[in-house]
Amino acid sequence: MNVGQVAALAGVTVRTLHHYDRIGLLSPSGRTTAGYRRYAPSDLDRLHQVLVYRELGFPLEEVATLLDDPAADPAEHLRRQHRLLLDRMERTRAMVAAVEKEMEARHMGISLTPEERFELFGDWLPEEYEAEAEERWGDTEAWAQSQRRTRSYTKEDWVRIKAEGEDVERRFTEALRSGVPADSERAMDVAEEHRQQISRNFYDCPPEMHAGLGRMYVEDERFTAHYEQIAPGLAQYVSTAVQANAARQGG
Repeated sequence: MNVGQVAALAGVTVRTLHHYDRIGLLSPSGRTTAGYRRYAPSDLDRLHQVLVYRELGFPLEEVATLLDDPAADPAEHLRRQHRLLLDRMERTRAMVAAVEKEMEARHMGISLTPEERFELFGDWLPEEYEAEAEERWGDTEAWAQSQRRTRSYTKEDWVRIKAEGEDVERRFTEALRSGVPADSERAMDVAEEHRQQISRNFYDCPPEMHAGLGRMYVEDERFTAHYEQIAPGLAQYVSTAVQANAARQGG
């Protein structure tokens, strides 16, 4: 193959191949009577090795040393390159995942580092449900309010909100385990605090909207699993208390 054909095949410039020839990194096996370079299959094999090592960040001098080592095993070159490429893939995957999480967090308005978000939310991350929530409620004022408020929250704000939520869940659990009826004044008072917490931190949550959330706690298995992990029967208990409180608030 001539130099132009090799350049097109390898995705490099003719100038690059001329440079490799000048420094002795890749010299063609033959030339025409007019002096034009002619590359044999073995030259293309070497070029492939050169380009892989270059992609991995090796300087040209080191590439030449590796390829010209008389004791070098061609199969070992492939094994080394394979190992290095796998390492790069893992690093790249980790970087892509981190960037994607940061993009999602910024879209959600969660100004936290990945470490802070894991510390606060563990395996559950709010942005995982953001697309679904936007599809269901994206055209509502509640959604717009939530986006405006959470966009400015700091880590301290999220710590406070998380603590408030855990306190409500603890009081619901205590009422459940004490045998307090879900539609009692005590349980409904906790449900009202839950509603007020939503209104205070995310969006205005009138009683009828809160009742809808209460139904979702037993209709959506993800919410049900969250409450059942805290205490068996808690999902239904919270749902009943929330709906009872909504009826009380509605008169």
